[in-house]
Amino acid sequence: MSDIIIIGGGIAGVTLASRLHALRPRLSILLIEAGPDVKDHPHISNPAEAALLHFSDLDYNYLTTAQKHLNNLPRYNCGIRGLSGGSIINTGGWIRGDAQDYDDWAELVDDERWSYRGLLPYFKKTEKHFDQNAGSDHHGFDGPITTASVSASGRKYPLRNAVAELWSTLGLQRIQDMNDGHPQGFTDLVENWKDGKRQIASSAYPLAGVSVLTNATVHRVIIENGVARGVELADGAQHLTQPEGEVIVSGGAYRTPQILMLSGIGNSKTLSQHGIAVVLEQPEVGQNLHDHLLLHRYWKLRHPEQGLALGSPLFTGENFDKGGPLDFLVTSSVLTAPYKAAIELDQGPVADSHPLLQTRSHLEMGVLYGAFAGEAQGLTIPIDGTSIMTFQMAGLPTSRGSVTLSSTDPAANPVIDPNYYATEADKHVYREGFRAQTRMFLNTEQGKEMVVEEHTPPGLPVLGIDATDEQIDQRIGLGGTTCYRKS
Repeated sequence: MSDIIIIGGGIAGVTLASRLHALRPRLSILLIEAGPDVKDHPHISNPAEAALLHFSDLDYNYLTTAQKHLNNLPRYNCGIRGLSGGSIINTGGWIRGDAQDYDDWAELVDDERWSYRGLLPYFKKTEKHFDQNAGSDHHGFDGPITTASVSASGRKYPLRNAVAELWSTLGLQRIQDMNDGHPQGFTDLVENWKDGKRQIASSAYPLAGVSVLTNATVHRVIIENGVARGVELADGAQHLTQPEGEVIVSGGAYRTPQILMLSGIGNSKTLSQHGIAVVLEQPEVGQNLHDHLLLHRYWKLRHPEQGLALGSPLFTGENFDKGGPLDFLVTSSVLTAPYKAAIELDQGPVADSHPLLQTRSHLEMGVLYGAFAGEAQGLTIPIDGTSIMTFQMAGLPTSRGSVTLSSTDPAANPVIDPNYYATEADKHVYREGFRAQTRMFLNTEQGKEMVVEEHTPPGLPVLGIDATDEQIDQRIGLGGTTCYRKS
């Protein structure tokens, strides 16, 4: 018997188990993970090899339902099964949220501990900030996660100054620190690679003293008289808690609602369709899913012979292996008046004090010095140094979807419907990001000097700054979008 059973050995589950043991070493803690311990798995340590993990034995290979607002096509969502979760495959961006996001949460739940200031001590406790001379108001220097900015790692990419100038043409300000709660502008990307190597959660937060059960899929939480008493695994084995023990479900946005529903907690209509007895009627389980799209675009360089991108034999330099091939992360608001009009198409009249109409992180963008075209775009672009790529995503999507059961098999993937691109507000934000990137590459002297043209999916034209909303929507819906969940 255990005092605490934690279902899910991802980033949150590992961190929780490690910290609970450190604070209460007398507790008996059992951490259950459906995937393997990855310490001996190939492609984990080197961040550059993360792409090889997509569709591997560690990938749940989630596929959404057909997205009716994106040409009725499903979208691939990567989800990693393995001890340490998303930290096994993520891109390592060390990106703290906008202070306003946390403050809104605090107001919503009437608890200041969820505000930016309330969470700041934990942000600081987590990190070993790369700049020892930085102020301690926002950063910590003794945490388990080592961070480094592009400059701090010593990387000097040849397009750095030109790309900075390009972002400036959009009216964006260069800022010193993206992780001080006010990230609007552009600055060096900060990553959590330690000397160029991945820091997975179970290394940063050791599990010595915690009982860890891997390759074990949880079927359901055992509930007696309204109290969680333990878990039942897919193979029928049971693990129980002490009489006053707790069961914590930390299976992520997809697996947590699945486990709850398999345990009889959810919408009674959904549960009855699968022959599951209702333990607790909770219709909102699996509802209100919100996720973002990541839109990639690809650009042909005008002077690839200068060694400007990954794949060129000349694209070499000191410490280029210490992080991703990009310099800056961009965070931007959108203009208030047209965004308000879009919101009102969804919600009806709203006041100027509406939370989304403040200075917020509506868009995140970047330029990568390489081109990694996937099948979703129908593009084949060789990684030979001749092309670069841009990305954008909405930081505050308003589209809402759901997660529900596909069957009573706990190993089966649930039915995932993010309902991407469903609101006029989301469409407006993505169109604004699309137009901004078009403008900086195709309508500025600096951009024209950098790129010749855009690579577009087969059958789709290059869209200029006069592109209509409908044309941009078609571009996004007909395969111009690859959908990955941030880990």
